Amino acid sequence: MPEGLRVVAPGVSSTLQDAGRPGYLRYGISGSGAMNPDLLALANGLVGNPLDAAVIEMAMVGPTLVCETEACRVALAGAPFAMSLNGRALDPFTAHDLRRGDRLVLGGPRQGLRACLAVAGGFAVAPMLGSVATHTRTRLGGLDGNPLAAGDLLPLAAPAPRDRPLTLPLPHRPTFGGPIRVVLGPQADGFTEDGLRTLLSEPYTLTARADRMGCHLDGPPIVHADGFNIVSDGIVNGSIQVPGHGRPLILLADRHTTGGYPKIATVISADLGRVAQVRPGETIRFAAVAVAEAQAIARAARLGLAARLAALVPAGGGGDLDSAFLLSCNLVGGVVSARAPDPAP
Repeated sequence: MPEGLRVVAPGVSSTLQDAGRPGYLRYGISGSGAMNPDLLALANGLVGNPLDAAVIEMAMVGPTLVCETEACRVALAGAPFAMSLNGRALDPFTAHDLRRGDRLVLGGPRQGLRACLAVAGGFAVAPMLGSVATHTRTRLGGLDGNPLAAGDLLPLAAPAPRDRPLTLPLPHRPTFGGPIRVVLGPQADGFTEDGLRTLLSEPYTLTARADRMGCHLDGPPIVHADGFNIVSDGIVNGSIQVPGHGRPLILLADRHTTGGYPKIATVISADLGRVAQVRPGETIRFAAVAVAEAQAIARAARLGLAARLAALVPAGGGGDLDSAFLLSCNLVGGVVSARAPDPAP
């Protein structure tokens, strides 16, 4: 009989996600993957997985799961979702052990919107195009391309470890908020000076039309310089399109790959995870940075993630992890991987 984690209730939007499937945009296939790669890495680090392993990404209300295997270890990283095991409250950013029959309930977060739940050893789910990431619109990845549903069984790839669970001390836990930094363009010249000033000076409210594909904002209209249609071109994660009504639309992990509305700006990579934590009804403000500054912020963010991973300690005890763990973290493409470094040529 198959064993793993049984989904009793799926929550609002729970899917299997990993680091995504890059390299297929030319074929019209989105990269997908975790909306906040840092949370993917932290959740996996807490349970000793490769930091790009698949997790359950949840939004607004998390799933209820029952352990249908001898034992497993889980950890939640992200917005502070209410989390309980058999009715006992659990701490996020800490690994917890489950036994057969245990019931894990993820409620709603006090603030923020999304979190990642990792399981030690990962999920025994076959990748599609090199990734387990779920893209529901094209039915790629995950469990037949679908979000989690009541009754689903998530098979586990390995038994629970026997070492002490890890925790991330409070001073090292990430926080969310503040202005969303953008680089203007690639079609900033398609807007008037007043239009650019509006984007960078006015507040915008996240509407209910928000999901993994993108989020529609409401606020003062941004004035185009010469119409709102362009020849369709490529869209990256964080592209900010402005359709004819003048209100911005931020494209995210499950975005379409091309579009014909001008893109006034692009959210910098370090702030994409913060966009993913904004709830409908909350306000976003934008601040422009130069490309060189965005690159410096990205480098600092990668170092900050590595420092958080190095700060993991055994739960209930002190002391740092072996410093070799930090040395083994390769920062590639903005995502930390816990694989050993490649040998020198």
